Amino acid sequence: MKQIVATDKAPKAIGPYSQAVKAGGFLFLSGQIPLIPGTGELAEGDIRTQTAQVMANIGGVLAEAGLGFGAIVKTTIFLTDLAHFAAVNEVYGGYFADNPPARSTVEVKGLPRGAMVEIEVVAAV
Repeated sequence: MKQIVATDKAPKAIGPYSQAVKAGGFLFLSGQIPLIPGTGELAEGDIRTQTAQVMANIGGVLAEAGLGFGAIVKTTIFLTDLAHFAAVNEVYGGYFADNPPARSTVEVKGLPRGAMVEIEVVAAV
């Protein structure tokens, strides 16, 4: 069985996908880019600003599922420039004081809407 999770605390899906799906004891979040909930506009600013918006979006989806950042077991970070790695780590790390999740980080040629960062998450329910 799977259950769709949707919230106004994160941007609406911009394609044929769900914000998140609960299945098999896990919550699978679709990749979040730095869109502002409600307006759908890309957060303006540097990579830190964009990463903070992505993390806020992730937090909104997690909250809708009754979870917090401590439930995250795996993340994948997509960056359009690995030179942003340290700045993203700075913002991202603030959400995981203890026992951070497993993580992969990759550089990609481009992301939707011209975003510089996208993060997808798997959390334990």
